[in-house]
Amino acid sequence: AHGTIRNYGPIFEDQPVNILFPEGSTEEKITLACRARASPPATYRWKMNGTEMKMEPDSRHRLVGGNLEISHPVKAKDAGSYQCLASNPMGTVVSREAYIRFGFLQEFSTDERDPVKITEGWGAVFPCSPPPHYPGLSYRWLLNEFPNFIPADGRRFVSQVTGNLYIAKTEASDLEVPGLLLLRHHSQPQKRAFCFLKQLETMGETDARQYAPSIRAKFPADTYALAGQLVTLECFAFGNPVPRIKWRKVDSSQPSGWISTEPLLQIQDVDFEDEGTYECEAENARGRDTYHGRIIIQAQPEWLKVITDTEADIGSDLRWSCAAAGKPRPTIRWLRNGQPLTTQNRIEVSGGELRLSRLALEDSGMYQCVAENKHGTVYASAELTVQALAPDFRLSPVKRLIPAARGGEVIIPCQPRAAPKSIVLWTKGTELLINSSRVTITPEGTLILRNISKSDEGKYTCFAENFMGKANSTGILSVRDATKITLAPSSADINLGENTTLQCHASHDPTMDLTFTWSLDDFPIDFDRSEGHYRRASMKEAIGDLAIRNIQLRHSGRYTCTAQTVVDSASESAMLIVRGPPGPPGGVVVTNISDMAIHLSWSRGFDNHSPIAKYTIQARTPLSNKWKQVRTNPANIEGNAEAAQVVNLIPWMDYEFRVLASNILGAGDPSGPSSKIRTKEAGNTTAPTVAPSGLSGGGGAPGELIINWTPMLREYQNGDGFGYILSFRKQGAQAWKTAQVPHPESLHYVYRNESIEPYTPFEVKIKAYNRKGEGPESLIAIVYSAEEEPKVAPSKVTAKAVLSSEMDVLWEPVEQDDMNGVLLGYEIRYWKDGDKEEAADRVRTAGLVTSAHVTSLNPNTKYHVTVRAYNRAGTGPASPSTNITTTKPPPRRPPGNISWTFSGSSVSVKWDPVVAKANESAVTGYKMLYRQDSHSTPTLYLASKNRIEIPMPEDSTHALVQIRATGPGGDGVPAEVHILRNGGTSMMVENSAANPAPHTVVMMTNSLVMLALMGSLEL
Repeated sequence: AHGTIRNYGPIFEDQPVNILFPEGSTEEKITLACRARASPPATYRWKMNGTEMKMEPDSRHRLVGGNLEISHPVKAKDAGSYQCLASNPMGTVVSREAYIRFGFLQEFSTDERDPVKITEGWGAVFPCSPPPHYPGLSYRWLLNEFPNFIPADGRRFVSQVTGNLYIAKTEASDLEVPGLLLLRHHSQPQKRAFCFLKQLETMGETDARQYAPSIRAKFPADTYALAGQLVTLECFAFGNPVPRIKWRKVDSSQPSGWISTEPLLQIQDVDFEDEGTYECEAENARGRDTYHGRIIIQAQPEWLKVITDTEADIGSDLRWSCAAAGKPRPTIRWLRNGQPLTTQNRIEVSGGELRLSRLALEDSGMYQCVAENKHGTVYASAELTVQALAPDFRLSPVKRLIPAARGGEVIIPCQPRAAPKSIVLWTKGTELLINSSRVTITPEGTLILRNISKSDEGKYTCFAENFMGKANSTGILSVRDATKITLAPSSADINLGENTTLQCHASHDPTMDLTFTWSLDDFPIDFDRSEGHYRRASMKEAIGDLAIRNIQLRHSGRYTCTAQTVVDSASESAMLIVRGPPGPPGGVVVTNISDMAIHLSWSRGFDNHSPIAKYTIQARTPLSNKWKQVRTNPANIEGNAEAAQVVNLIPWMDYEFRVLASNILGAGDPSGPSSKIRTKEAGNTTAPTVAPSGLSGGGGAPGELIINWTPMLREYQNGDGFGYILSFRKQGAQAWKTAQVPHPESLHYVYRNESIEPYTPFEVKIKAYNRKGEGPESLIAIVYSAEEEPKVAPSKVTAKAVLSSEMDVLWEPVEQDDMNGVLLGYEIRYWKDGDKEEAADRVRTAGLVTSAHVTSLNPNTKYHVTVRAYNRAGTGPASPSTNITTTKPPPRRPPGNISWTFSGSSVSVKWDPVVAKANESAVTGYKMLYRQDSHSTPTLYLASKNRIEIPMPEDSTHALVQIRATGPGGDGVPAEVHILRNGGTSMMVENSAANPAPHTVVMMTNSLVMLALMGSLEL
């Protein structure tokens, strides 16, 4: 059968909104939108100021769809409230109200304004007196001409409430030019009004006296604002000096949306939390003035609960409710098909409650709940459909085949669609069923049969009837064998980590499928999330055994096996106890602390189904972060104990303790650590018996002697009042100086005396003390005082150019007695002629070497060079500078016109000589790198002229040769050739730098290897 489209009442998709229409606008019409979804489609009407509008053919008002168009709007005729009504056969709904208002801004009065009289140095206010307007305006003041606006600079302020211009303290510039007032209309930004002011008049001489603030521009005592809006408060004061404006909320925290810019306080998205009293404070050097006012937050209605579409049976009762929040509290009224509802006959209206008794078909329609306060109105709509239907089983017939288990129970629903609710009767065959010990017919019409036997099989029919008609539906009951557990799981004890299997077998009706499920303490077991601990032990249908692998303590509990078919189920349970090591003890407490013993108590943890056999106590100290077992009294702590004494502890030592419980299955997790305690001093406490170790020192600032040592472990301190005594003297002196360091954790001491010479050896010794006395002294160690920079420069500094970018620097060393410390090396500084020494590059050597090789210099450049010695304190004085000029660079042109001639086992190679240019160094010879192929080891040959004869095996057919010029500036650019033995004289014009040929691509790869080898040979 084909479905039919359900009819429904109008639902608004677009509703009219408020419109502000500027007077004099070039727009020729106003459009108020209205569109509703409905089936069948809706028709539309409009109300103005509560009265239905008539759309005459020649009227300025016309409907376009559901929209209302008003041509050539006129304030006198068209200003007011408008509502759209959408209707279809299902009912009528009313839209929210929308207002058409007309905006205007008149011109300023032409009457001449009185001049403003002021005294320079005092405050002044320039009144605005704006012309009639609607709605609001924005105000700007100008000086003399547009757009020279007066800035809001703290001294001047334009109120956006009154338009007045306030000046906290007038200055001479305020008296020079007339003012100009500009108004801008909110609805038409391009709409402006201007007003010119006359020249200001001064009253007497300038008054430079300072005076306290006086607040002149004040926000209202009560400011009402809607939640979610932007609230702006204004506050401005006269005063000399110009006052600072501060804001605060009295007796409360600052709102989160607070924006304060001196005279203005703005709170964005204001909420009820922002309600309260606000203070404006104006302050300067002469005093302060304050003003208080309240912000009162209100809100438009907002739905908390709305009505929804409802289908109800004829003759039943309906109760609808809606609720709205708002401030002031909204009032609620009800509409049906656009008409007000009041209490009468079957209708009861009580605020947000609507009750309809004994519903009739004519109660169907569109209902609206309307919540309103002075800030707005909200509408909630819903459709009520009153139904009158004869019983109909087409959507929910009685199940055609109803399986049931022998001895079990079956439930057969009877749920026809009917309005009003139908009366239900059940029959088996032709037998009318009534309630008995085995048969129950519920008030909802459901049939329940218990203790089912084979004789209960047959046809069962539900008869339903109301005043609209009657219907019936039949199902056949089929009785099946009951499901039974034939092998139930057995309770068991098992140890942690072992495996076990819980058995579960069942019998069932062979015509039905059987499934097994397991639960632990009534929580179903998810095999996919069991981390491999649970799995099926058998895939046979009648066997549901559960295998548990690597069993954990959390697997203890009651396991239930359920065998289930579509008609019944059977369950059996068993307890599984998992035995394991004990859980951690709790509540570890230390008491009765002495020098070598404490009393420790704890509370029992879980025994995990195996009695606790004994306890072990562990401790740790700052000496080692590892937990170690300690001696106790009694030595063996039995499982029923909850306290013991810990003995043989170190006096005056910090300890933490923890407890472990054990049973036959092993030791459990330890308890949490106790709080840290310190044992008392030993009863026979003595002075320290060993001296501190690790005596050393050195470094620091000039005039300092720094002495270091290793802090003594607590076990060697022997008690309270512990510290160190240092003795030191200059090597060779008789008298010792002493210093006391009273902190056990100290590890160094600094002795300062300006008379201490740098790097002077001192004899140093140390001993420890406590309140019982002093311990033995350590052996004497030699410690040097702080170093200072070397005081003598290296001598006989020479520099020699090496190639065009390198030089060697040599010098005579500084004597050790002049170093003021340990010589670390020398620093070479070099800079170009014309540069400042501060920009010098630096190279450092290490140790006692007296020469340095400097690279990366510029060719043919004059350099200045100095050398300094350095130690840990810094760098000493510079040597007198020496000068050096690097050589010119080598020729950049490679050898050309290379030719060769073979003669037996040798080859003679010659080339055109390389002639150096004026800016290049002279050519003193040539270097040739020869190799038979790209894999052989290269051989270097030197030539003083432009020819060379080299050996070449007769069986060699080719060779790779690289030739370059050399001289004082270094090696030039190489030329590369591939020599081929062809029985005669050959020549190849080769210039790898300027004319690369196609066959040289491979040769370039080889040349990179040859260049690297030449570099390694230091050509």
